[in-house]
Amino acid sequence: MTQEPLIVKTQSHDYPIFIRASDGQIDLVSQIIPFITAKQVLIVTNDVVAPLYLSQLQDGLLSTGFHVEVCVLPDGEAHKTQDSINAIYDVLLGAHFARDCTLIALGGGVIGDMTGFAAASFMRGVNFIQVPTTLLAQVDSSVGGKTGINHPRGKNMIGAFWQPSCVLADMATFQTLPEREFAAGMAEVIKYALIMDADFLTWLEDNADQINAKDGQLLGEMVYRCCDFKAQIVAADERESGKRALLNFGHTFGHVIEAHQGYGAWLHGEAVAAGMVQAAQMSHKLGLISADDVRRIETIIEKYHLPTKPPKIGVEQALDLMGHDKKVQQGKIRLVLLRSIGDAFVTADFELADLEAVLAGQMTASPLIDE
Repeated sequence: MTQEPLIVKTQSHDYPIFIRASDGQIDLVSQIIPFITAKQVLIVTNDVVAPLYLSQLQDGLLSTGFHVEVCVLPDGEAHKTQDSINAIYDVLLGAHFARDCTLIALGGGVIGDMTGFAAASFMRGVNFIQVPTTLLAQVDSSVGGKTGINHPRGKNMIGAFWQPSCVLADMATFQTLPEREFAAGMAEVIKYALIMDADFLTWLEDNADQINAKDGQLLGEMVYRCCDFKAQIVAADERESGKRALLNFGHTFGHVIEAHQGYGAWLHGEAVAAGMVQAAQMSHKLGLISADDVRRIETIIEKYHLPTKPPKIGVEQALDLMGHDKKVQQGKIRLVLLRSIGDAFVTADFELADLEAVLAGQMTASPLIDE
């Protein structure tokens, strides 16, 4: 069952997001066929997703007359590197792909980001389609055209804005998603509520048990709402010159955790969850939100089996890692903070001592949840 598609409006082109609520069936083929520009198709996936969904997508495209090549990459954030991009280029060049080819990203946010970056840079830009199979990718990274790879000194520091031609999000893929990965995706869902819609936060609180149990109808509604939030922001600010930076709530702190621990040790959503608590603490320290608001944020994060405390990182080291964040301007760290729940803003107007105090409050915590 597919809802009416959401349309993302951007300066480059508009494109639909198809959201299929889970009805026990999965269809990764029929809705994307009209968005494939010619006969040459490269499916990029990883060695975890490939055994689950690759044959269905590949066979469906082959039976429709497409020439299909496949690039299966190792799973994980640690492989979001130039070496993986070169592996994609190797397949494209080895199979003599032309400028009218289409790349399909089948997997989570790492695969989506790398496939999009390869599409943006191969022959200076070719068509690509997002088929996200994780919650995090469906509600966040597959929408909006941010693509890229990591550098040892910073996350997502190398990349490009390159919009897909369509996005297909099928709730049925959550049935094979590990609980830890599902929880990590909920961090981005909670983020939308905290920065844009206090009523949505109440909805997430009220429906936590059913969502954790992967109720297909509720998941479809939740993903639709998140994609709608993202589409609104992308339409207003495609290249993150203003409002789109709000989507980085919790990320400046979270990227410190990821870079310090080594990419993949903490999942992105786990790091963002702990980072959102730190951003909330900073907001409280500046007198913007109450201690009760901070506790409410901690409680909803815990309800979805996510960490609320970062690992122990020295203040000076954390500040150094923050200095490599993309939101730094004119040498000043910029943070996304909360005026209230549902109302976020970006600022560099704070005392360094206040930030140091929040960072100094770090305690050792494990990102792992019960499987």
